[in-house]
Amino acid sequence: MLKKIYKKIFSEKLRINIRLFLEKSVAFLYYGNKFECNCCEKTFRKFKAKGNVLRKNAKCPFCGSLERTRLLLLYLEKETDIFIKDNCKILHFAPERALISKFKSKSIDYIDADINANFANYVINIESIPYPDNFFDFIICSHVLGHVENEQKAIEELHRVLKPDGCALVMTLIDKNREKTFEDQSMSTPEKRLKYYSESDLVRLHGLDFAQRLSSRFQVEEIDYRKTFNDEFQKRFSLGDGNREIIFSCTK
Repeated sequence: MLKKIYKKIFSEKLRINIRLFLEKSVAFLYYGNKFECNCCEKTFRKFKAKGNVLRKNAKCPFCGSLERTRLLLLYLEKETDIFIKDNCKILHFAPERALISKFKSKSIDYIDADINANFANYVINIESIPYPDNFFDFIICSHVLGHVENEQKAIEELHRVLKPDGCALVMTLIDKNREKTFEDQSMSTPEKRLKYYSESDLVRLHGLDFAQRLSSRFQVEEIDYRKTFNDEFQKRFSLGDGNREIIFSCTK
């Protein structure tokens, strides 16, 4: 009952901001030097657990970055010119808050987009992107394609708005035990999706064929960027187990 009253009184956006404020206000309880977050440049004795099946040391207590967020930032900084390219146009779907500040601190034409206005400045349906052909230098699409109804249409739209020399960086949850993506329309309730897809709002669980699905429109390079770093570095920054952190670099 209290939860219902709280939701009725406060808007979703305000609830999000309250949660973020409260999380940051108690982050000092985690301070130490065993773990490090490259997104907020702070160190901690441990990270927070995260997930329906809890992943230990997954979430930064201060900025909220996850394993995939920290790894993606490392890749962007070390392997791309995204932060230094002149007149760089970036489209970022379901933007991670820990990355938004990184982009907005640079002189970049940055579009943070989501279907929900409470999570981004631009409300954009990935299946119908309101920008002309060959417009963006970079597209970041992390853990989105498992949630959209028409995945193929979304892939076609990403391809359409990407410049010929541009790059789309795509990430998703991968079930390494599945050769093919599992998608069943009868999984229509949050309870069923949680049971069979591992998350209540997924509409498919990608398998090892994800790169092939992207290759319907793109040239795809599958990158396990964790392997660039030694075990000690991976543990310190908590870069995940590869189920959520594979980077699919897509070009025309």
